[in-house]
Amino acid sequence: MRIILICIFASFLLSFVFCAALIPLLKRLGAGQNILSYVKEHKNKGGTPTMGGLAFILAAVVIALAASGVRDKPFLVSLAVGLGYLAVGFLDDFLKKVRGNNLGLRPYQKIIFQLAVAVMAAVYCCLEGLTVLRIPYTKISFDIGWGMLPLGVFIFIATVNSVNLTDGLDGLAGSSSAVFFCAVGTLVVLQGLDSGISNLCYCLTGALLAFLVFNVNRASVFMGDTGSLSLGGFAACAALFTGNALVIPIVGIMFVLSSISVIIQVIYYKKTGKRVFLMAPIHHHFQEKGHSEGKIAYVYSVVTAILGMSLLLPFV
Repeated sequence: MRIILICIFASFLLSFVFCAALIPLLKRLGAGQNILSYVKEHKNKGGTPTMGGLAFILAAVVIALAASGVRDKPFLVSLAVGLGYLAVGFLDDFLKKVRGNNLGLRPYQKIIFQLAVAVMAAVYCCLEGLTVLRIPYTKISFDIGWGMLPLGVFIFIATVNSVNLTDGLDGLAGSSSAVFFCAVGTLVVLQGLDSGISNLCYCLTGALLAFLVFNVNRASVFMGDTGSLSLGGFAACAALFTGNALVIPIVGIMFVLSSISVIIQVIYYKKTGKRVFLMAPIHHHFQEKGHSEGKIAYVYSVVTAILGMSLLLPFV
């Protein structure tokens, strides 16, 4: 418990300092977000600094390294994967800034980079024997061997892009992710598994809570793809490397909902020329219905928390 509290509080403090220092720097550099014209509710957000993910991710990594050291291989690989996705997101955000529009990396370039990191992470799982799948709410588990290669790649790509799609309203991805990592970290602790992974989860929780001070409506900074892609990478690692890949659709249901709503919208529109939702991802649909950004973020976090706590019931 002492280590958990240290991870959360130390990460919060360092992230707060990093965010407070980074925001004016981003403003001086002109690293403002270009707002999509069709999201009319966001027209007054143009120019808000982005790439804020640099602050809370680096804060979490620094404290996690201090708490866990460098002997825990799954933990170190998780850092490498998360920072790899951060690099992809940063490049995307940087190109958007240089070009003065929302065209960063081309879709095929982004997916190539994402796949490269995902394949390496999945191969690592197979080589190191991290191929167990635990069935949520039960004590049942089974080893899928090299079947983890395609499943792992799918989980990484799906999780990374789902978190990225959820990052569309002030505080939405940040608050949902903070609850997600707290729940997964606690699950890992109760299972008696990798302490480095659980420490990382709690560090990300604390760092995100500090970031939310600057990111809740109205946001002073956005995490950008720099933050959202990295969070997705860390989320996939935390679940996959501890055998808890199947909890992602449960505690990460709001991320999944973002992706599913986009898939449904695109397929239905191509077939009928009509839309299922007023706008996708679905959080924009709720916004078009008149719900505030704060309310939507609150509901997403509460649903995530309830489902996260449900995973802990077998240990009570």
